[in-house]
Amino acid sequence: MADRQLSARRQPGEHGFGLVCLGLCLAVLLGCTAETSAPPIPTLAPGIARVWFLRGWDAPSGQTSVYGAAPVIFANGAPIGDIRTGTEFFRDFLPGTYRFTVQPFGLPTSQETTVQLAGGTETYIQVQWAASWQFGYPEAGWSFAPNTFVITPMSARVAQAYLPTLTNLGQR
Repeated sequence: MADRQLSARRQPGEHGFGLVCLGLCLAVLLGCTAETSAPPIPTLAPGIARVWFLRGWDAPSGQTSVYGAAPVIFANGAPIGDIRTGTEFFRDFLPGTYRFTVQPFGLPTSQETTVQLAGGTETYIQVQWAASWQFGYPEAGWSFAPNTFVITPMSARVAQAYLPTLTNLGQR
């Protein structure tokens, strides 16, 4: 019994080690939950065009089945990056005509967005899950939902308001 009483007594300063461990654990946990910020956005080089790709929160018509999908975006047939729900990224291009497409994850369509890029400009393009009938494909019945990802231009004004709500993935 005397041994128990001795072990229950703490010497001055013994709490310090426990507090240090608790503090380190909290710092690790907070570090895991802290949002990482994207690197600063470089200024646009002379003669180069910047294209922003955005994917907001998909429409309720198919969000549950594609929320976790990260379709790949293509420029003139070459992959440039995938895009998750709630994210954005940008890519710099030489001036010229570019045909942008996106991996459908649903009914394959020939839907595309073709833009003429000029040096010193910024263009905004969004990827979203949409009902394929909106793009000229057959309407779905209850047993078949031919929805797909589409890629469409977005006005600069709307995009500028929308960008702060998305996670910036930086340059790709």
